[in-house]
Amino acid sequence: MTPLFNKVPMARLKRYLPILDWGRRYDTETATSDLVAAVIVTIMLIPQSLAYALLAGLPAEMGLYASILPLVAYAIFGTSRALAVGPVAVVSLMTAAAVGHLGLTDPAAIALAAITLAFISGVILLAMGVFRLGFLANFLSHPVIAGFITASGILIATSQLKHILGIDAHGHDLIELATSLWAHLPETNFITLVIGAATTGFLFWVRKGLQPVLVGWGLGPRLADILAKAGPVAAVALTTLAVFASGLDRFGVAIVGDVPRGLPPLTVPSFSLEIWTGLFGSALLISIIGFVESVSVAQTLAAKKRQRIEPDQELIGLGASNVAAAVSGGYPVTGGFARSVVNYDAGAETPAAGAFTAIGILFAAMFLTPLIYYLPTATLAATIIVAVLSLVDFGILKRTWNYSKADFSAVAATILLTLGFGVEIGVSAGVVLSVLLYLYRSSRPHIAEVGLVEGTEHFRNILRHKVVTDPSVVTLRVDESLFFANARYLEDYIYARVVGDEGLRHVILMFSAINEIDFSALESLEAINERLSGMGLKLHLSEVKGPVMDRLQRSHFLNVLSGEVFLSQYQACRTLATSCPKATGEVSQLAMSTARN
Repeated sequence: MTPLFNKVPMARLKRYLPILDWGRRYDTETATSDLVAAVIVTIMLIPQSLAYALLAGLPAEMGLYASILPLVAYAIFGTSRALAVGPVAVVSLMTAAAVGHLGLTDPAAIALAAITLAFISGVILLAMGVFRLGFLANFLSHPVIAGFITASGILIATSQLKHILGIDAHGHDLIELATSLWAHLPETNFITLVIGAATTGFLFWVRKGLQPVLVGWGLGPRLADILAKAGPVAAVALTTLAVFASGLDRFGVAIVGDVPRGLPPLTVPSFSLEIWTGLFGSALLISIIGFVESVSVAQTLAAKKRQRIEPDQELIGLGASNVAAAVSGGYPVTGGFARSVVNYDAGAETPAAGAFTAIGILFAAMFLTPLIYYLPTATLAATIIVAVLSLVDFGILKRTWNYSKADFSAVAATILLTLGFGVEIGVSAGVVLSVLLYLYRSSRPHIAEVGLVEGTEHFRNILRHKVVTDPSVVTLRVDESLFFANARYLEDYIYARVVGDEGLRHVILMFSAINEIDFSALESLEAINERLSGMGLKLHLSEVKGPVMDRLQRSHFLNVLSGEVFLSQYQACRTLATSCPKATGEVSQLAMSTARN
């Protein structure tokens, strides 16, 4: 009894603490792989953390703080072996928008609001994870997410142009930003422009061109890749040295300035009802967007190694990371696409790679911050621009236009609303559009009139295949579960089909694709049965799935059904139709073409 009793609590602990699973198999070889990956990601994350804090409108050190304890928390609670958690561009932009709506001017109050936003987001994610609500993210369609991220990338890049130009410009949407940039364009600081433009060009070249050059010089592909990933660090070092040596800050070149050195502070979020009310909606959006981005990346990378992640546990891992950010002076975090891919490519085997990365960032926070005093903000802006432009995907417009005009409309609307009205309205519109798109499609289920493929027992769409039909029988295959939103559509479709057909005697609803019938749809079926009976027609069902039949048997519907319930559509055909030929046993190639159903 004792071993079995102990297994149950241990299984529950492993469900909430994945580290207990992979940690017991951790060895020296795995640790070596994780350490190598951590070194590469640390090099990449240091300038990104500083840059994304700048994007969020926060002190640079908060970017570093958000890259330490949250990584440790995810290593304990997360399930992905390669996901790298930390500040990301889209969430940083959403943080800036959320805090900006509060109208705060005191830097300490702004920082406290960002900390509180991380805490609220963490609580939301933890609650969703505990109650297994990860499925809610499915209501955000991929095209809508792609449109939102594309528009956000444009907004982020545009917002950073003021640092490249060395001017003061503000705005929450593309029109405001463009207008402000144009108005202040005569104030451009040309030294800052040279630094920003040169850094941007260098970083774009490093992403594609540096590794082949290094390999050509005789370096191994692995070492060349590591040095290419260190390109942003080289840009930071060179531009900082240039400003320091030449005293360019005296000529109006904006610099990061003093960054506090030391351990992340122990912070407590605000529990003001006014602050929570003002931030809760934004925190909910940040939580959903962050989770969708993280789980998409995590699932993609896990599939490459035939591993799997637990979406509900990912909610807990990300929730714990955001709470950790809130108590250590950070702001909202999530899994980043670029750094996670780098982490994977660098050979990360377990979440411990994130914990090792946190140690590297901690070292930078304690000892390296004095070295970035003269770091130009233009360099950080260039880092952001190069990173986010890789997220811009206008190709999604062409692909959705060719595949689905409804998806294209949703993508285009999301992009335009995000650019025109700001990130929060854009993402809110994306959520609404995703749900409306789902309801629209579900409310108009595909209904096919089917007939028998001669020589077989297969029934196919009469508009797509050469089939045998009987004038006294019409069979309608409903290719969607029936619920309140589409029940009336089915009623209207059936009535439109049978009215005026004088030779018709039987209507068969083929339920092979129906997995669920809710109470509203049940009432519609009763109404259809009653109305068809009044017209002298019998209603029959065929190929009803077991769970659906169980529910129908608990209702009064089968007692009043004018017709019968058939196990198969072929049985219904042989029973009701006068011209239903016997199957020969030879299945034609046409009937096997299920892709054209």
